[in-house]
Amino acid sequence: MSKESIPYEVLFHWSHLDWLFSNNAMKEEFEKNQYWKGAMPAGFKVDQKGTYYLSVPRWAHGIPATVNKIVMVNGKPLLEPYPNEAMNEIGNPDALQSVLGWEIDELGRAWFLDQGHVEDKPCTPGMQKIVCWDLGTNQLVDIIPIPDEIASFKASFLNDLMIDNINGFVYIADSGIYTDPLQGGLIIYNMKTRELRRVLHQHVSTQDVPGYWFKIAGKSIWPDKPMRTGADGIALSADRSKLYWCALTARHLYCVDTALLRDFSTPEKEIEEAVVDLGNKGTNTDGLGADNQGLIYYTMLEGQGIGVFNPADKSFKPIITDERMIWVDGMTFDNQGNLIFNNNRLHELFRDQLEWDNPYNLIVWKARLGEGIKSYLYAR
Repeated sequence: MSKESIPYEVLFHWSHLDWLFSNNAMKEEFEKNQYWKGAMPAGFKVDQKGTYYLSVPRWAHGIPATVNKIVMVNGKPLLEPYPNEAMNEIGNPDALQSVLGWEIDELGRAWFLDQGHVEDKPCTPGMQKIVCWDLGTNQLVDIIPIPDEIASFKASFLNDLMIDNINGFVYIADSGIYTDPLQGGLIIYNMKTRELRRVLHQHVSTQDVPGYWFKIAGKSIWPDKPMRTGADGIALSADRSKLYWCALTARHLYCVDTALLRDFSTPEKEIEEAVVDLGNKGTNTDGLGADNQGLIYYTMLEGQGIGVFNPADKSFKPIITDERMIWVDGMTFDNQGNLIFNNNRLHELFRDQLEWDNPYNLIVWKARLGEGIKSYLYAR
């Protein structure tokens, strides 16, 4: 798989995100206050019917909905609250507050990882949680609250999750960004017993590298201090035997046997000793992904593109690079042989440094991997 062999194209693009509003008053308030300046596209997904969805975390004021369906209106991709406005109500513990990472499993269910924090405020009970929603029936399946003792209401930054329906587990990366030192870690949820466990809390593999500064396209991320983010990208191998993860402000990739994580009686020390440092990716990374063939994909922030880790020979290889790919965030598979990923220019968006009339500020890309390439969820 060489870089030249991966064709890719723009799937969606925006100067800024915009919504379909249920009434004109909401639309006028959104536009008058320019709330779109804080609306960052994050978790892009596609279901088995080909419907596209997008999460927009509520890190800024005025985000109409944190989970959305993409609908085309006069050739323009607009966002429509999903599953509805009520399920996106701020302050309601039974509704979605702020979703960054999420997954659609092989059974057609969405697993929303609700950060709980709105506009960086500390969580309150019930706000940070996992919400399982059946996309086929459009009905709630389950809500799993994540308590303070598992992910600190003050420090937590629930970043992304992986689903294992074969063994009945969910794996979560918590970046823990709101305290110093960070409180990075991994969380495991047992679907059968409904128990949660936190592991590798503030372990070297889930923490930031001290003093790590990085640039994208020659521009420092924050001008006055280094960005600090712990465990961020997370991926599950096709055979469900290994969990991979990485911190955002670091370059190394790590893994551990999931058998140790699935057994909640495994001592923390044993898990720590079993962590494998797979080496330097040559770039820092936001999102990870895994296909049904055993490969692990990583976004390249410094490298501006997508890379692949092959567990067979432990090699890291860039497969797509493009100067337009500024802050490549996350990825998904459409299960039609394509990798879908987005760049959202996070550091420029939140510093109001974008040229808002540029129709390609925010881009979703589609790259052709090959026939039969699907998500790890479809490996058997």
